[in-house]
Amino acid sequence: MPRRPRLELPGVPLHITHRGVNRAATFLDAEDFTHYRHCLGDALAEQGVALHAYVLMTNHVHLLLTPPAPGRVSAAMRRLGQRYVPAFNRKHGRTGTLWEGRFKSCLVDSEHYLLTVHRYIELNPVRAAMVAAPEHYRWSSVHASLMTLADPIITPHEVYLAWSGTHPAQRAESYREWLRQGINDDELHAIRAHLQQERALGNPRFQAMAEKTLNRPVTVRSRGRPRKPGEPADA
Repeated sequence: MPRRPRLELPGVPLHITHRGVNRAATFLDAEDFTHYRHCLGDALAEQGVALHAYVLMTNHVHLLLTPPAPGRVSAAMRRLGQRYVPAFNRKHGRTGTLWEGRFKSCLVDSEHYLLTVHRYIELNPVRAAMVAAPEHYRWSSVHASLMTLADPIITPHEVYLAWSGTHPAQRAESYREWLRQGINDDELHAIRAHLQQERALGNPRFQAMAEKTLNRPVTVRSRGRPRKPGEPADA
């Protein structure tokens, strides 16, 4: 049975994640991280996809990007795999697949949710207890967000650029404070649930627009069977 097309809309951001097969490592040293980032930048540029935030963990990646048209992200990720995986396998004396199936993707409402996903991605190493602060992790867009290092593969989203005025230093400092606030449990659950089910993360108006445009369900489905009329919620 063919897979259903991804939820994609031109100019609407996507949060994607790709994990190593059986949660195995996809990066073993600094050279691997560097090569992946180089391949990622080239692949996205070829397809005209803008990358706003990313984190490269040891066995998975998170990306926040905006495609100009449906199919461009899949083409870029396919090209990325064609370049990175053979090089990784040759270097480390392995064969076979590296990634766990196809990547997962979630539409993101840029008006209300993009910066929350942006923060979620850059705080990933902190939640994993790898570092005490996001800026202590090398393989992340956080350095570009905080304006401590230039990152040529990053294109800041217009929502980020409008953050706390237009002065870059003021924006970076405001974003630093935003990072320090962290992600609350409701935000964490919503981001993970929408990404796992590959839905549209946003307010009801955004979801209604996406559902009407794509003619497909875009909201997260509850687990388990629907309750029958009159059945108590805790049955």
